[in-house]
This record gives sequence, structure tokens and C-alpha cells, in this order.
Amino acid sequence: MLKQNLSQKQTQKLSPQQIQLMKLLQIPTATLDQRIKEELEANPALDEGLDEEEEQIVSSDDSTDEPEETDEPELDDDLELDDYLNEYLEDDTASYKLKANNHSADDEDKTMPVVVETSFYDHLNTQLGLQKLSEAELEIAQQIIGSIDDDGYLRRDIDAIMDDLIISRNISTSEEKILELLQLIQRFDPPGVGARDLQECLAIQLDRKLANLKDRDSEESKVIHLAARLIQKYFKEFSKKHYDKLQRSLGVDHAGLKEIVDEVLKLNPKPASGYASNSRNRAHYIVADFIIQNRDGELSLELNSRNAPDLRLNDHYKDMLRSYNSNKANSTKKQKEAVMFIKQKIDSAKWFIDAIKQRQQTMYRTMYTILQYQHDFFLTGDQKKLRPMILKDIADITGLDISTVSRVANSKYVQTEFGTKRLKDFFSESLQTSTGEEVSTLEVKKILQEIVDDENKRKPHSDQKIMDLLREAGYNIARRTVAKYREQLSIPVARLRKEL
Repeated sequence: MLKQNLSQKQTQKLSPQQIQLMKLLQIPTATLDQRIKEELEANPALDEGLDEEEEQIVSSDDSTDEPEETDEPELDDDLELDDYLNEYLEDDTASYKLKANNHSADDEDKTMPVVVETSFYDHLNTQLGLQKLSEAELEIAQQIIGSIDDDGYLRRDIDAIMDDLIISRNISTSEEKILELLQLIQRFDPPGVGARDLQECLAIQLDRKLANLKDRDSEESKVIHLAARLIQKYFKEFSKKHYDKLQRSLGVDHAGLKEIVDEVLKLNPKPASGYASNSRNRAHYIVADFIIQNRDGELSLELNSRNAPDLRLNDHYKDMLRSYNSNKANSTKKQKEAVMFIKQKIDSAKWFIDAIKQRQQTMYRTMYTILQYQHDFFLTGDQKKLRPMILKDIADITGLDISTVSRVANSKYVQTEFGTKRLKDFFSESLQTSTGEEVSTLEVKKILQEIVDDENKRKPHSDQKIMDLLREAGYNIARRTVAKYREQLSIPVARLRKEL
């Protein structure tokens, strides 16, 4: 039997403006320009730059680092159109001064350096053009070059390349022909290109060295021959650093093996590393979101000037509202619909401008709190002085939600006199020492790194030994924690750190 009843429940939903702010907070400074351009293209009521009067105010006003508050009339869709027009036109402060006047002309330069480099694939295709090949062979070779990855390796199966040739070029060929052309490409520069794994890459480079030697009976030639033998027959033992077994297999003493290994270590494991790639994963320039300067012991914080764009409402749209307001009595239905469209666009523009302003304020507020919390580090640059700090610590001080602090910290960078640091790296858990003092896990990792750097590479420390040394220094951690921190620092196990 169906029943009807009344009930109340409390729910919380984010408004479109709040969602927009959250999305803007996540955007790093490097991509903020693009996001603003997208909004300018999508909303004709939004415009860049300041009015002439405001430019005069900016030039004569000494602003602070923090964004200014502005009193703008709220654009509420529920207001009647007449009330909205009266309120908006009476208080015609349509643009927002978001930029602080504390930067020089050089600071405001938003241009990025353009790097012009020869592509790795262009370099290979240039060499291919010098070969005497038939039209079909040329197309097959181009397909092979196109299948080589950014490191210079051909990791695609031969069968897959044959399928690609049939589908994309309507060429049917054999595995033998592809291998023949692959061997041709493997003779191109840089040495090692087109290898299918690291072992083949190193072997190709050693063969090239042997081919270029003038004296085949020299000591250098003997070392390269033994290095080629090591790679071809004992690569597994070499990769696992079983040096005792290698000495017996190659019939050399400790000094001889060291000479052979040094020869292998001179080779390039990534042949394409010296060339520009066509991949999206090219080197990105880090643009700092915050700038901290030490001025005679006093730390000052600034937002990157890109975080403070000059945005305002389009003058043409304002004039259209004034024109409609002066002729309301004679307005048609289409004119009223047009004004409602203008109102919608103006609301959207003001929401976006306000979101940019709030983004500035939230970012500055969060970073200033982090600066105060980690004051000793920003003053000295000593990583051991980093205090344990989690998102909740900053959220409690700023009064912001933890998710908001997380959005600010994510993908943001701060420029200091000790280098540009990732904001997320300042957050760490705490660990209690033998004296009861709480220290950051970053401090423990720093000391662990120093222990590994100072160890005897012929007899590197095991995780157990590192644990003992850390405990002697007062840091009570377990061996599995040492292994965890070592992996986070990309430090291999003791056996793989061993050197001759």
C-alpha cells in the first residue's frame, strides 16, 4: 500500500560559482593564461585590460601584495529586470583592479622562451634520404622510424609493423625485409638507435666503436672486445652486479673488470636523449606560482604577476544596457530578450572575475600560512628544519577546508633563493625521536640520503645497517620503513649500489 508523508533533510550542494572557483584553484599559473583566454572567447561580455581612469589609478596607487576588496552589486537572476538595470547602472564600477602595482616592467613580461631544435625523427629521416632504396623500401623504412619511441628504441613487434604497413600504406612485406631495413637504420646516428632492448642498444654501440678503431691490437680494442662479450653473453649477471662471477667468466682480475665495466658505463642507454622529440612529453618550463624573497632576514611573499590579470566588463555591453534603460517604454519583446541575454553574460563575466579574485586571495592566504609554518626552512634552505606539516594544520590556521588547501598545494610551485620547490613537498608526517621530539619524515629521508651518499660503494649499507645508523642518530624507525623511504627516494638496494 502506497503512503505519502512529509520529511525534511539537510543537504549541501556547491553553487556554479563555487565549482568554478574550485576548478580555478586547481589550475597552476602556467595554464591560467589559457583558461582566461578560453573564457574571453566564450563570453563577449568579458574583456581584458583596465579603463583609462583605472589605469591612472593603478599608476599612482601603491598597492599591497594582497588583492583589493571591491564592492560590486550582486547580479541575482531573481531580481526584476528593471531593478537590476537601476542597481547596475547607478553603481557603474564594472571592472576590477586585480593587479598590484609592485612589479617592474620586466616582471610583467609574459612571453615564454621558444626552443628551436632539430627533431630526432627529422634527423633519422634525413639520413634515410641519403640511402639508395626503392619506393617500397623507403616507405617501409619510414614506418619503422615512425615506430621508434622517444628513447630511440623500437619496442613495437615486427608483426605489428607488418600489419601497420598493410593498413596504412597498403604494402605487404616479409619479416626478413623489415629486419633487413631495421639493420640499416641501426647503422644511423645516434649509435644504438632502433635497438629493441637495452642489451641490443649497448651491443650496437660497442660494435660501432670496434668498427671505428684503427688499431685492432691495442689495449683499448681488447677492452671493447671483452665489453662486447660481457653484454652479449653475461648481460643478466652484469645487470645484477654479480662481479665475482663476471671475473671468473671473462678471466680477468678486479682491475680488468673495472676497466671493462667503465667502458660499458660510457655508453648511452637512451640514444635519442640528445634530440628534441615529437612527443607531448617534452620538457616543460616550471612557472612559479609564488615568489619568496629574503630581504635582510625578512621574508616577503608575492604572487606571480600572472595570477593577477586585468579583467573588466565589455564597455559595449554596458552601453547597450544604458540604451535599453533609457528607452524601456518603447522596447520590443526581442529587445527585452536581448537584454536578458546581456544580463546573463554580464553575470557570468562578473562571476569569473570574482572567482579569479577569490583565487588570488585563497592562494596568498594559504601560501602565507605555509611560509609562517616553515619559516626556518625558507630562511635557511636547510631541509632538516622542515617541520611536520599536514593539510589539516594549514586548514585549521587559515579556516579553509582541507580540500581547498589540497587544491592550492597541488601542481603549484614556489620560487625561493634556494631554488623552485613543489608546494606539495613541504607536507609530511611526523616521526618521534628517541628524545620525544617530533620531526618531519622529510628530515629522516634527508639523513638517509646522506648516509647512502657517504657509504663505501664497494660495500654499500644494507637496510638493516641504515636502520642501525638512523637509530644511533636518534630516529627510531623499523627496517621496512627504511626500505619504504629508500624506494621513495629512488635509491636501489645495496647490491645494485655496489661499485668496483
